[in-house]
Amino acid sequence: MKIPERDYFDDRTQTFIHVNGYTLQLEHSLISISKWESKWKKAFISNDQRTVDESRDYIKCMTLNSVPDSAYNYLTQEDYDKVSNYIDDTMTATKFSDKNQKKGIIKKKVVTSEEIYYWMVSFGIPFECQKWHLNRLLTLIHICEAKNSPGKKMSKRDTLSQYAALNASRKKKMGTRG
Repeated sequence: MKIPERDYFDDRTQTFIHVNGYTLQLEHSLISISKWESKWKKAFISNDQRTVDESRDYIKCMTLNSVPDSAYNYLTQEDYDKVSNYIDDTMTATKFSDKNQKKGIIKKKVVTSEEIYYWMVSFGIPFECQKWHLNRLLTLIHICEAKNSPGKKMSKRDTLSQYAALNASRKKKMGTRG
């Protein structure tokens, strides 16, 4: 993301401030979330709204290249919107038929980075995937969960219906009445 060179007027000092332009290389990953959670001591994935300071700091945690801290002070609403769109992007072609599976395995309202690391270990997902876009990693975890979970149990009515069909088929094949 490019932060262009700009001039701002500081109301407090009644002076113009020149801000150099910067390029931020951002990565919304498990590593970024872990850094942010270790500083703020709260779950990143939750229904709680983040403050401006928390949002700005998450962008710092996402940044891969070296830029001065002052560069983040001049982010515009448009910059925050770009970052938000990047965070919300699925980054995958995989679609789930269940409408409630926006975040895959995440069914709770609060999930910490340690829980996601646990899922990675449980499913044998290599740690290099912690650098993937978080939504892509969560999609992989959701697929692993779906593939490893037992199939849906049939209802008693469906089971009896299946047994009756199998019995009828066997009777016909064997030429018997029962």
